[in-house]
Amino acid sequence: MRRRRAVLGVWLASGLGGCDAPEGRPADDPVLQPRADTTLVDEVRRLADDRGIGPLAAAPDVRPALVTLGRALAFDKELSGNRNISCMTCHLPKFATGDNRSLSIGEGATGFNGQRVHPTGVFIPRNAPPLFNLHAMDALFWDGRVFVDEDGFVRTPAGDAVMPEMQAVFEFGAASAIGLFPVLSRIEMRGNPGTNELAAFADDDFEGAWAALMARLGAIPAYRSMFEAAYPGTPFAEMTFAHASNAIGGFFVAELEAVDTKWDRFLAGDDAALNDTQLRGARNFLTARCHVCHGGDALTDLEPHNVALRQFGPGVGNGADGKDDFGAMNVTGDSGDRYAFRTTPLRNVELTGPYGHAGQFDSLKDFIGHYSESHLKLASYDVTKIHEPLLTPTLRDNVAEILATRDPLLEGVVFPDTFRDELHEFMKTLTDPASRNLRFIAPVSVPSGLPIDKP
Repeated sequence: MRRRRAVLGVWLASGLGGCDAPEGRPADDPVLQPRADTTLVDEVRRLADDRGIGPLAAAPDVRPALVTLGRALAFDKELSGNRNISCMTCHLPKFATGDNRSLSIGEGATGFNGQRVHPTGVFIPRNAPPLFNLHAMDALFWDGRVFVDEDGFVRTPAGDAVMPEMQAVFEFGAASAIGLFPVLSRIEMRGNPGTNELAAFADDDFEGAWAALMARLGAIPAYRSMFEAAYPGTPFAEMTFAHASNAIGGFFVAELEAVDTKWDRFLAGDDAALNDTQLRGARNFLTARCHVCHGGDALTDLEPHNVALRQFGPGVGNGADGKDDFGAMNVTGDSGDRYAFRTTPLRNVELTGPYGHAGQFDSLKDFIGHYSESHLKLASYDVTKIHEPLLTPTLRDNVAEILATRDPLLEGVVFPDTFRDELHEFMKTLTDPASRNLRFIAPVSVPSGLPIDKP
């Protein structure tokens, strides 16, 4: 995995990046105040340019037949072991490709939206992340376990099982591999041994499970036709599940682009795109440490950071009882990455709560406020904020362990409510209006004939 730790030392050493003069800097420090010889508009534009932040490039064109195939696969429960859940059950159009829950409820449950329940109270360990602007993301999932390396290869937990001929199918970088792994997770989609033929494969038999999925899809004539239309000149018999995953990624890239925001318009030259409060929030963002992690055109460095969030839920097998989640450390093997999770992209962040790797905050304003004196907020976290009674008893008493690897960028960060409120107003400018209603992305039906979850 690519690392950018050097930038942290540069910013800490420079003295830049505090919030409201957290490290004793005077309130009239010119870095934190508008320059006397320019307007607020000019200052924000200059700061964005200095930070290397510009409008996000549009997604590439995706051939319609591939989008059609990907759309069907994403919404079809045929990809789950017991045919009872699809990718989009936890990434609902109504909730901006999330499910409005702290932790999703996966395989074996019934219903969707807030009515989804599991007979034995099983939750997926992490929050369902949004799917916007995947064309700009070269690292996926909360722990960054699918990423593009320096040579342009997509690296995944399956290692060599993603063979060169599968890599050759990928057209959209990491996004092309997005469908490979939820279908293998027993609690997400595959189910437990003895319940279906997909669940019979060992957890490390990636090729066997993927081949079985392709056999399922190939038994449906409409899917065979759709695959061959999406990949002209390639017979279905020669395809692998990489072709399915690439199609799902292509669908997300084509339909979930979010680049027409007020912020993008401002960066492109529209001086009137942001009001004064939003401009002050943008200045806060660009003069404080926010932009170090939420940098670049995509407003994320796609790197893991420990931002001092409490842990609850079933965990991923870490800790003495297996109910903790060490985050990126499970991928990198670096103890410094314990409790670190990938930086969330910020476009459409207004729409994509709850926030945090376990959905620790319902309110975006509260989540922004968490970064001020995060060590105190960590210790005083109110578990009732998650609004999920079954999860309340699972809150872990590991504050000291989390603080031991908290990102150094958070040291000394203190800001007032006015700073937070202005930041919140700026975050609203990162919403693409087209993303407010995504019902159009769902198909009317899917080739399997199974019902679609699309509230």
